[in-house]
Amino acid sequence: MIARRDGFAYEYVVVDLNTQFDFCSIGGRHPVSNLMELIPSLRRIIAWTKRNAVPVVSSITAHRKSEIAPGDTDACCIDGSVGQGKVGFTLLDKRKQVEIDNTLNLRLDLFRDYQQVLFRKRTDDLLANPKADRFLTQVPTREFIVIGNSVECSVKALTLGLVARGKAVTVIVDGCGFWDQGAADLTFRQLVAKGAMLATVDEVVCRKLANRKRYSPRMAEAFMQNEYLPRSQSNSVAKSDAAGRNGNGLVRNPARNGRSSK
Repeated sequence: MIARRDGFAYEYVVVDLNTQFDFCSIGGRHPVSNLMELIPSLRRIIAWTKRNAVPVVSSITAHRKSEIAPGDTDACCIDGSVGQGKVGFTLLDKRKQVEIDNTLNLRLDLFRDYQQVLFRKRTDDLLANPKADRFLTQVPTREFIVIGNSVECSVKALTLGLVARGKAVTVIVDGCGFWDQGAADLTFRQLVAKGAMLATVDEVVCRKLANRKRYSPRMAEAFMQNEYLPRSQSNSVAKSDAAGRNGNGLVRNPARNGRSSK
């Protein structure tokens, strides 16, 4: 944290957008096209947040079943589905999920008790959630670091919203997923024109903060080999498919491969 005259401010707050199975799994409903390059980058960023105790705001895309048109096979992140869940390594131990209720009733000091605060959202724009808007607008930080999915939709909407609110925002180019390379490149240029900054994972993970947490080599290895599944699902999948990993270290979505835990 950095000192402020009226209290304190965080050096960085990482905003992790929609790192969910439907977008970040080879068996997901709508996986991003740069998935193979994205997952290792996300792992490095999350490891950096743990090592430096960086606060994290995460979004969870959530669509009601009633919103899905009959016969729509491309619908993703449906409430209660496996694909809606966040991938395991993006969930921190000390976390708090804030539900949507269209009110502004929210503790603004949640980072005093939790490292990760999760908000559900119904649209592409996280700031359309009143609680998320209030929290991100008022959290004291020198800089927001944005990662996740996707560049063309949620990353663009959030970054422009934060910049419009006078916030310093850095988008991690190789830490964001996209479906169309050309559209993503155009979006990055638009964000820079509006005042956002771009960086790479290598540039971010070399930043050292005052409050750092060191891991033994054994702990670091355990994190990198952690299941690519939420804890509630990892045991059942490991038994059925020996972790189900492919040659790239990714785990197939059990719901798309006939291994649902239901």
